[in-house]
Amino acid sequence: MIDKKELTQVVNDALEGTDLFLVEVTIGAGNVIDVAIDSMGDISIDDCVRIDRAVHEAFDQDAEDYELTVGSYGISSPLIVRKQYDKNLGQEVEVLTSDGRKLKGTLSEAGDETFTIITPTKMKVEGKKRPELVDVATTMRYDEVKQTKCIIKF
Repeated sequence: MIDKKELTQVVNDALEGTDLFLVEVTIGAGNVIDVAIDSMGDISIDDCVRIDRAVHEAFDQDAEDYELTVGSYGISSPLIVRKQYDKNLGQEVEVLTSDGRKLKGTLSEAGDETFTIITPTKMKVEGKKRPELVDVATTMRYDEVKQTKCIIKF
């Protein structure tokens, strides 16, 4: 069976010097390997082929008997790594917190340990009779969140 750490290192080495980054490596039953990559820009089929070739050069497919799929990470899938948060700054997101709350807002900051979303919230404003929409910044730790997904609008 292929070692996940070794495989991850091979993929990261192949991505070095590009704007591509590794999102996820999964090794399933029967040595079925899925490698998901993302980029601050576009991902071409040639990018996926280059990663595929690097893995095949590092691991003998006949000896290891594996099935490999290399692809771009889906836009509707949850954000997993920090670079995905950086990539989606300014985008509308939905956050499901560990305690079950759902928040919708605009991703405004992404740090090493936390990220911030701006959520329009109805609040009583001093001097006004009716509540008004006010932008409220909510900062969360990555480990306090079950998932963050981009909201896709057409």
